[in-house]
Amino acid sequence: MAAMIPTPNNAEKSDRRPFPFTAGPRPLPAWRPLLALLLFAARAQHIEAVVEPALAAGRWVLCDRFTDATFAYQGGGRGIADDDIAALERWVHPHLQPDLTLLFDLPPEIAAARVGRARGNDRFEAEQSQFFARVRLAYLARARRFAQRFIVIDAAADADVVRARVQQELQRWLSI
Repeated sequence: MAAMIPTPNNAEKSDRRPFPFTAGPRPLPAWRPLLALLLFAARAQHIEAVVEPALAAGRWVLCDRFTDATFAYQGGGRGIADDDIAALERWVHPHLQPDLTLLFDLPPEIAAARVGRARGNDRFEAEQSQFFARVRLAYLARARRFAQRFIVIDAAADADVVRARVQQELQRWLSI
């Protein structure tokens, strides 16, 4: 049995708080490191309250994002040093890493068009295309660095093609 686990910023408590330290959709530059601290504080609470109990019960845990997203969005996108994020990662969850990460790779301009049609822009989607290009490069760098747990899926294809590729990769991974 699997547990679907939303990210801390999607969790019930976090959704009710206003996003701090912003000037419009972007964090104020001086507060970016503190934003990373807040993200990891929420992640620590999330791991302790939700992830670890599910794992202890023998359940699979499926997260829509984890610390790779922090390296991509806060590191690649916002310019926080990877060493700083890695230090927080070692502090908050030193022995907890995903067994498998599916990276749905999509050029930013295609992603923007799809998101705009589906739900409109939120705080992240309001960013400039250069931000998303940096995020994508950071994700792909993580995928190369941790190739043993990453599967990169070409998400530019039709949804049925992407779904079939995910099913194929999961079947292959589960049979290992």
